[in-house]
Amino acid sequence: MILAVTGGKGGVGKSTLAYNLGAALDAVVVDADLAMADLPWGRGPDLHDVLAGRADPAEALRPGPVDLLPCGRSLAGARAADVGRLEGVVRSPGRDVLVDCPAGLRADAGVPLAVADACIVVASPRAWALADAVRARGLARELDAGLVAVALNRLLNDPPTAAVERTLGAPVVSVPADPRLGRSVGAEEPVVDTSPDSAGARAVEALAAEVQSCKSP
Repeated sequence: MILAVTGGKGGVGKSTLAYNLGAALDAVVVDADLAMADLPWGRGPDLHDVLAGRADPAEALRPGPVDLLPCGRSLAGARAADVGRLEGVVRSPGRDVLVDCPAGLRADAGVPLAVADACIVVASPRAWALADAVRARGLARELDAGLVAVALNRLLNDPPTAAVERTLGAPVVSVPADPRLGRSVGAEEPVVDTSPDSAGARAVEALAAEVQSCKSP
């Protein structure tokens, strides 16, 4: 299954949830934000190289607590990348893949959605962010990426779960403002591994359960 993790706006914690959800599902996570990548990166080939035809996906795969296909950070690399190769890349591992989409609704955000089987929309509970989530849902619908769930992220108070479910037509998972989630990507320590009983880990597992139920016949 190819699952896109998207959001109508940056800064809602999309990449953090993609990373941790990858751990919960034992999936490969592909950082498909060609211009502003957020997930851990190191030496060796990356997604820029793969999309430019300079490396195979297997060469760029970075094993770890979460198996990652990282993206480069250079503008030249982003310009050289052929996004038309993305579908072949995300289908090459032979296992479940999560694609961390670019933020917003630019054309490059649509490419991962177009190759995905389904998606999760990550949103802040603020009204303006929910409006962006509605637009992201519309883009996913146009590209036939079924909506598995909505993650309302970094919650401090009671979330408007019922209203969001009615508006977006999908289950809502509430993700608390847990600092361990915020630190997990930089430390490369998924909360489902390091703090499995934490509120953040339970929310990630709830998202994973929604994905698994979508996969069930």
